[in-house]
Amino acid sequence: MDLEKHPAAPAPAPASPGPAELRASDADRDRIAQILGDALAEGRLTAEEHSDRLDTLYAVKTVGELEVLVRDLPAPGGVHAPPSYATPSTAPDGPAETIVAVCSSSARKGRWRPGPHTRAVSVMGDITIDLTEAVFEQQVTEINVTCVLGNVEVLVPENVTLRGYGSGVLGNFEVRGEGRGETDPQAPVVIVRGFALLGNIEARPKLGARLVDLARKLRERREG
Repeated sequence: MDLEKHPAAPAPAPASPGPAELRASDADRDRIAQILGDALAEGRLTAEEHSDRLDTLYAVKTVGELEVLVRDLPAPGGVHAPPSYATPSTAPDGPAETIVAVCSSSARKGRWRPGPHTRAVSVMGDITIDLTEAVFEQQVTEINVTCVLGNVEVLVPENVTLRGYGSGVLGNFEVRGEGRGETDPQAPVVIVRGFALLGNIEARPKLGARLVDLARKLRERREG
């Protein structure tokens, strides 16, 4: 019997996750949203299919789950591009615009160009984000809102698809007109994410304000 003590073998290092198992970044979601938007504009997806996949886009967690959504669709240029693992800080669209109101008021309205991501922070203040005359340069625009003892209002054209994901603690998070049947399937999608603490976040379409067909503009830009 060998009574000599031998050192225990080191435990194997945990395997690093493969590319498909990586957590999806904002840049990954933007890339998939662009492919879905192009497919809708080209008639490859119906409005209902586009809506269903877009809902799934913001619910799944990994890059592999995102890729499933566009497995049957061509990437921009006609061939699937390899997944992009850029972090939000290195994404080509640059940093998000930030709107802040602390014991004050702030507004973005009129003819302006919202980026893919906008952050709004209200602390005992009022913020108005009016997109009814905005110039959209992308299919999906996301607005992230934090509201504490304040009020944030988001207005969109009535034919834009509006979606909301948020909650309130002793406060209110409300998205009106979400999923309306008369929404233009080729118009931009505005996603409002938010958290209200003793405050109010409200997003709604402004009746009478309509946006021209973004998909037509995108097609003309590609063909021109």
